[in-house]
Amino acid sequence: MFKDKLLPSHVGAIAALAIISLLSSWAGLPSFHEISNSWDGFLWGMADPVLALGKLVSILAIGLLAAGTLRSKLVAIALILGNIFGTLIHLWQISLPVPEIAIAIISIVCGLVVVTAKQANLLTLLMLTAIAGLFQGYLNSESIIAAETIPSVMYIVGAALTQYAVVMSISQIANQVSQPDFSAILSRKISLLGFAICALGLVSLTTWIN
Repeated sequence: MFKDKLLPSHVGAIAALAIISLLSSWAGLPSFHEISNSWDGFLWGMADPVLALGKLVSILAIGLLAAGTLRSKLVAIALILGNIFGTLIHLWQISLPVPEIAIAIISIVCGLVVVTAKQANLLTLLMLTAIAGLFQGYLNSESIIAAETIPSVMYIVGAALTQYAVVMSISQIANQVSQPDFSAILSRKISLLGFAICALGLVSLTTWIN
């Protein structure tokens, strides 16, 4: 009974995040935010990983590939650690080439794996996730370049919470769908979701290339 209610709740939450991300991307929300205190930093940290469609799509794709309780937790931790390291790299004024394009390519690769319905090797997935987190953290850190230390720390904490929640939620959805009574009905929809992730990744890629 609880699991039956849990799946629609997760799906509804992810759908809401996707709508917010689409609206934010279409509105052209600037990457720089006014962060003057710890609360601002925490709120913007929670928001930034899902405001840009490219970043949200890559997190969703990684979450789909991370089905499994221990697997999803390890992947979420890899994403968070990569995000923190990417933030520090930017704050240390070390340049990473074309981070937006890198995130889009990672989304496409993950989407293709979802389409094939094969479970990615854990080590490969962790490396891919860490790279995605690295570039996401690098991009997100533009918001805290001029912020003080404590607001910057709270920003990183907020971003980590959002990334963990999204990865674990989408992984829970994948776990539910993989059950025998669901798989026959929904496996095709998961493949379609993989195609959608690839398409959105291609859109992000062409946008940044142009």
